[in-house]
Formats: sequence, C-alpha cells, structure tokens
Amino acid sequence: MLVFVTSLRHPRNSADYGRVEALLTETLGSIARQTSAEHHTIVVGNREPAAPLGPQATFVPVDFPPPVQDEGPQFDLGRFVWDKGTKIGIGLAAARAHDPDHVMIVDADDFVHRDVAALSAAHPGADGWFVDEGYIYSRARQAYRVQQRLFRVCGTCYVVSWPAYNVPDDLAVTASQDEVAEAFGERLGAILGAHRNARRWLNAHGWRLEPMPFRGSVYQVDTGENHSGKQLRGLARPLDRELVESFGIPRLAPRGIALARAWAPTQLPYTVRERARRRQRAKG
Repeated sequence: MLVFVTSLRHPRNSADYGRVEALLTETLGSIARQTSAEHHTIVVGNREPAAPLGPQATFVPVDFPPPVQDEGPQFDLGRFVWDKGTKIGIGLAAARAHDPDHVMIVDADDFVHRDVAALSAAHPGADGWFVDEGYIYSRARQAYRVQQRLFRVCGTCYVVSWPAYNVPDDLAVTASQDEVAEAFGERLGAILGAHRNARRWLNAHGWRLEPMPFRGSVYQVDTGENHSGKQLRGLARPLDRELVESFGIPRLAPRGIALARAWAPTQLPYTVRERARRRQRAKG
C-alpha cells in the first residue's frame, strides 16, 4: 500500500483560496488514475475542500494558525517549512491506519505518474525511490520541459519506506504543532516540510533510495499559488497526449493557443490580481 500525503496552505496565505482548492482537485484526479488500487491519499488542511475528495482520499482537519498574517503565497521559508512540516506530520499520523509500505509526500498542485502505486506494490520492502528526471509544467502556458534532478526543486519526488518516518504510535491526528515537532525532531525540517536535501538525509540515515525507473512526477508552476513563485521561461513543449494520459493533466486551451504559449519565451502573470500584487511588491 502506498499512501500519498499532501497539505493545504492556510486560507489567509493564498492569493485565491478557490484556486488552491481547484488545484488540489486536479492533483487528486491525477492520483486517482493510478493503475494499482493499492493506494490512499491523506489531505491535511484548515478548511475542508468544497469538492468531494473521492473514495480513496481522506481529509484531516487541523486548527493551526497561519504561519504569517495576511500575506500571499510567498513568505519566509522557515515559516513555510514549519507550517507544511507539521501538517504533513499529522498526515503521517493518519496514514498509520492504512498500514502503508511507502509514503509519497505530494504538493497539492503537482501531478504524479499513474504507475507510482504499482511500483510500490511490486516492491513493498524497498527503501524507496526519488524522481531524478521528471517534468516542469507551466499551467499558464500549457507547456512543459524535461527537468533533470527534479528532486532538488520539487516536493513531489520521493516514495519512501514507511519506517523511515518513525511515526510514534501515540501521535494523534489532533496533536498540536509543538507536539508534532517534538515527535519528528529533525525529520520535520529535513524530509517533512522541505525536500531539497531529503535524499541526502535519508541516505545518511540508512535509507538507500533508487532513481525512479520512469519520470514519476510533474512540478507545476505559474499557478499564482506557488510558494516559490517560479515560472517556466524560455522555449517549452506544448502539453501533449503522453503527459495527459500518464499524469492526468487537464487541457485548458485549444492546441493552437497552447502552441503559441509554449513557443513564447515568457508568459504574462496568471491573473489581473496577480499583476496588481506584483506591482505593489515592486513599489514596496
């Protein structure tokens, strides 16, 4: 059994929380396309999404405060790691009920390959895998590029053996953030709330992850809700059938428009609201 665990940002730390929920729906749709039925998804957040999560997903509510007051998606990394890490910790406590072989932490706006759960099911005792080569995809441009060493820039890149997380048996899904932090110790910042050095940390602690034998995930940018604010610049390939079928990425524009956007070197900000926010930040 593979358990996917994801978290939602606090509603006060988003540009448009309706968009946050819409992105989650697409991510859950991607996960639901798994070729193996041996999977379940845990979603942790302050507000239950309006749209149904589906039969193989569970929402776990938390009452954690916003990491910062009345700011958008981009803010201090340390506070982001604290917020995400403690929510993922609650998700791991909930995952325990499903007796998982592996866990894949997923950002709530990315996409996963349909064969990830089957890989876990075929190798239940494996230490796990990391996505070395994957994709970076621009929602605004409907375009993508192959990305080397994706695990260094994207949080949706690790399928890890359940014991590696060392989830305490007495950690409740109602635990406070301080209790979660105490339960996981250095794991909170190393592999729950952040990902950049997760492979190195796991390797140093005896968990030898292998490169995933296929391009296992898609890092989605240009959504208006990315914490990194990253955009896909330069030439890229228009969204094609292979990515649609393997990852469940929805087509948002006719192919002709997608081609024009893909070949453009840059893309205008996602919404009028986002343009206004960027002008305000530039002034301040």
